[in-house]
Amino acid sequence: MALTAGRDMLLIQKILTMFLMPLGASIALLALCALFALRRRRGAAWLFGVLAVAWLWVWSAPVASDWLRGRIEKVVAGTPVARLPRADAIVVLGGAMEAASPPLREFADLGPAADRAWHAARLFRAGKAPFILTSGGNGDWGPPIAPEAAAMAQLLVDLGVPADAIVVEGRSRTTAENARYSRELATARNARHILLVTSAWHMPRAIWHFEHAGFRVTPAPTDYEVIPTPDHVLRWLPDGRALEGSGRAFKEIVGLLVCRAGGC
Repeated sequence: MALTAGRDMLLIQKILTMFLMPLGASIALLALCALFALRRRRGAAWLFGVLAVAWLWVWSAPVASDWLRGRIEKVVAGTPVARLPRADAIVVLGGAMEAASPPLREFADLGPAADRAWHAARLFRAGKAPFILTSGGNGDWGPPIAPEAAAMAQLLVDLGVPADAIVVEGRSRTTAENARYSRELATARNARHILLVTSAWHMPRAIWHFEHAGFRVTPAPTDYEVIPTPDHVLRWLPDGRALEGSGRAFKEIVGLLVCRAGGC
């Protein structure tokens, strides 16, 4: 019963977050536009229609998306590998790949954030910790494939990390669960100080959860997306990748605000 309740609450949180993101908010505004149009309230319908298009355009523009994501990425400064301290463990978070699903997908599929696994391997080879903990499961609504943490572990082995230096946490579905379940495995190995590896745009929220789980966190961000780019007219035009990036940024901001308000 408790498991079902937890799954239902997670689904509700995800749906609410989706409608706070630019695309979901624009759809909600268009729905209001349609509602007022059906009631023959043309002024209100026009207002919500214009707001929907304007809101979607703004966050589809690379210039706005880069600005928002850049603000998040700068919250935690990156540190060169050589300057990072030695820790008890390296914890690398999921969100970078999907496990293999034969026969259509023989090998794991690397996503844009696959830098996370590369960076964890880089830190291990530099002698920064005795083991790597990979953290990331599958959502309740995804395909029935192996947890992402297992796929990351295989990639780390391919990158030269010994299999006996990898601990797999494959139950988590959220960043909060990443921290909670990683803590259980880390405690069994007397690991409290960790090098936390995730994408720069995800790092502020990840630090919050892992510190509240009892870890001493040294951030090791990677996967920086925003590179200074000369301004030109195309950066003000709608772009699908920019909209997707804005959506992730809104998700991080909303998630962190909810946690700081005591909702985690």
